[in-house]
Amino acid sequence: MKKIKIKKGDKVMVISGENKGTSGSVLKVLYNENKAIVEGVNMVKRHTKPSAESPKGGIIEKQLPVAISNLSLLTKSGDKTKVGYRFEDGKKVRYSKKSNEIL
Repeated sequence: MKKIKIKKGDKVMVISGENKGTSGSVLKVLYNENKAIVEGVNMVKRHTKPSAESPKGGIIEKQLPVAISNLSLLTKSGDKTKVGYRFEDGKKVRYSKKSNEIL
């Protein structure tokens, strides 16, 4: 299993697939599946039967996960970057390999 360098709350951009070029913040990371749910990305419509949660049922829009390999982390200035790790003051921190700033 590969180490996932994207965390909840990070700003990411989709770099391949149907939603290429869209960006949003990570709502949840699914570590076992190597996927993440990104705000406003990969929205689908699901037809649901009436249940206790939704008494009427109908068509519901929901977000499906996106593969981590299709995501790229964004810096504060909005550039795509790779993530590196280093120790500062005895703590392990993530940093942008492009701008060398701490994430």
